[in-house]
Amino acid sequence: MSIFNMKNVTQTYGADTIFSDLSLDINTPKKIGLIGQNGEGKTTLLKLIAGIEQPSTGAISWQKNLTIGLLAQLPKQDDHLLVYKILAKSFSDVFLLENKMEQISLQMSDPTANLEKLLNQYGQLQQDFEELGGYEVDASIRRVASGLQLDSLLEKEWVNLSGGERTKVGLAKILLEQPNLLLLDEPTNHLDILAIEWLTHFVNTYDGTVIIVSHDRYFLDEVAQEIIEIEQGELHYYPGNYSNYVKERENRILNEFQSYQDQQKKIKKMKEAIKRLKEWANRSNPPSDALHRRAKNMEKALARIELVKKPLLEQNKITVQLTTKQRSSKDIFKLTGVSKHYEEKVLFENLALHVHYQDRIAIVGANGTGKSTLLNLLLGKIEPDTGIVEAGSSISIGYLSQHAFEMDTNVKVIEEFRDKIHVSEGEARHILAKFLFYGQDVFKKINQLSGGEKMRLRWAQLVHLNHNVLILDEPTNHLDIDSKEMIEEALSLFKGTIITVSHDRYFLDKFFDKTYLLQNRQLIEYFGNYSYARSKADQFFRYPHS
Repeated sequence: MSIFNMKNVTQTYGADTIFSDLSLDINTPKKIGLIGQNGEGKTTLLKLIAGIEQPSTGAISWQKNLTIGLLAQLPKQDDHLLVYKILAKSFSDVFLLENKMEQISLQMSDPTANLEKLLNQYGQLQQDFEELGGYEVDASIRRVASGLQLDSLLEKEWVNLSGGERTKVGLAKILLEQPNLLLLDEPTNHLDILAIEWLTHFVNTYDGTVIIVSHDRYFLDEVAQEIIEIEQGELHYYPGNYSNYVKERENRILNEFQSYQDQQKKIKKMKEAIKRLKEWANRSNPPSDALHRRAKNMEKALARIELVKKPLLEQNKITVQLTTKQRSSKDIFKLTGVSKHYEEKVLFENLALHVHYQDRIAIVGANGTGKSTLLNLLLGKIEPDTGIVEAGSSISIGYLSQHAFEMDTNVKVIEEFRDKIHVSEGEARHILAKFLFYGQDVFKKINQLSGGEKMRLRWAQLVHLNHNVLILDEPTNHLDIDSKEMIEEALSLFKGTIITVSHDRYFLDKFFDKTYLLQNRQLIEYFGNYSYARSKADQFFRYPHS
C-alpha cells in the first residue's frame, strides 16, 4: 500500500490556480527533494500532503496510522511557553502513560484494591513507557537541542525568540516527534554550517520518509535519493541527488525539444499535403471527391495527434553583470593583532588577516563566533578593541547584508532603487525587470516584499554601483536556485575582490579558493574551498551530537 497517494489534484485560491491535475504516489520510504521556482506551489503541496489543506478537486489518501510532521517556514506557539516545554510536547504520549502509572501507584496504596490486577496494568504501562523512550525524554530533548545549538534557549519564552530561533525550535520539535513522514520546508534557513551538518546526518539516518523543500543544493546533494521538480504545474521525477538531477533534467529537456521539433515537422508536412490534395481536387474537372476524402481523412488524423508540449528551455531569470570602473590597490585589507569583545564575551583576539587584490575569501564558523562582526570591522562600521585594521587605497566597497532592508518601510521598490542608482524612471524600470520586478511590481512597498524579493532588489542596486570590492553577508539567502545561479555567473566574471560569510556550501565550493574558519577566537586559514576545509577540519565540521 502507498505511504501517500495524490490523484488528479487541483488547488485554487479564488481565481488563482496554483497547479492542476497533479498526481503523486510514494510507496517506499525515501528521502525526496522537492524543488521548483518560487510561486510554483511547493509549500502548498506540502500542506496538502500534511492534510492541513484540502484539495479543490482530486483525491488524497494516506497509509493507515501514518504520522506526519510538517516544519512550517513560520512556526507558531504560545507566547509564554518555555522552549523546553515546547520540545517536551513532542512526548505527549509518554507523559500520558506516566500520569496513568502515577494513578495506578496511588491505587495500590488502597488496601481494598485488586493488587494483582493493578500490578499487571502497571507492568504493561511500564513496558509501553520504555518502548516509547520514556526514560530518555530529557536526554533526547537535550541531544537534539545540542545538535541544533538550542542549549542556551531552553529556558527562554517563545515570545522572546528571533525568527531564526523559532524556526530551529520548530525543527527540533518535529525531529523529536519522529513521524513516519517528515515534511521540511526550507529546513536549512537560519541554520549555521554546524547545525546543517548535524541535520544532514539526522536526515540520512532517519528511518521514515522525508520530503524536503529546499534551495540548498549541497544539502540536497547529501541527503536526496530522488528529486521531484514542480514546473509549470507539472511534476518531473529524477532518481538520485541534486547534481544528478541537473544532468538528467538537461537530457530530458533536450529529448523533449527534439520530439517537439520532429512532431512539428511532421505536422507541417501533413498540413502541406492536405493543402495540395485540396488544390488537386479542386483543379480536377469535375472536382475529385476521392481527393477531397483523402484530404478529409488526413485532417482527422492530424486532429487525433496528441501534441507534444514545447519544453520550457529558459525560465524567467535575473540578469546580472558586475562591473568595476577603477582597479583597487594590491593590498585590500590588513588586520594585525585585532581583538573584539561585547560585554564579557570575547569574540576573537590577536587576529590577523591579509586580503589581496582579486582574492576570493570565505569566512565560516558557528553562529555567534563573530563572523558578521569581522565584516563590520572591514567595513569600518566598528573599531577593534585592540589591534589595527588597514584598508587599501582606491577601494570602493559594495556591501550586501543578510538582512537586506531590515527596516520595513512604506517606500516603493522603484523609489528605493533610484535613491541609490540615479537614473530615469524608465531606465530604473528596465533594470528592475532584469531582476524580475515586472509592471506594477516596481510600485510594491518594501514592507510588502518577501525575503527573496528584498535580496533581489539589493543585488539590483549593488551591481550598478561599480564597486571593486564586494563584502557579502549571506548573499544567497532567500533566493531560489535559478537566481543563485545567475548571481554566481556574475561573480565568476567579476574582476575585483570578494569576501563572504555564507552557510551556502554549494556557493562556497564554487567560487572561494581560500577559506577561513573562525573558531575558538582565532581565524584558521585553509588554501581551498569549503569542502577542502571541511576535510582538513573534519572534527569541527562534522557535528558530534547526532
